[in-house]
Amino acid sequence: MNPQPSPKSRNGYCIFIDTICQGSIPVVRDEKGYYVVYETEREAQKEIADDLMERLKQFLAGARDFEDAITVEDYIVPVTVKPDGTITDLEGNTFDPKQE
Repeated sequence: MNPQPSPKSRNGYCIFIDTICQGSIPVVRDEKGYYVVYETEREAQKEIADDLMERLKQFLAGARDFEDAITVEDYIVPVTVKPDGTITDLEGNTFDPKQE
């Protein structure tokens, strides 16, 4: 079930990764430390693809091993963003915008 945003909230997409200690968490932040929220799923997909292409270039240059270069652990999650930058995923998990 996709949560309906309040008038001041908006829907978007974040790139997540699974961690051992914290579980599923958003992984991409901007220069101010806030989570990057993409307006469309396609924009998030393009970010993952750009990162993969960079890792493949590093492999071809000899700076990264093959398995590391081709492994993609990131995935896209629909989220609701509150005006303060807090995001909530479909399972109701809330992520503080500046939490480290």
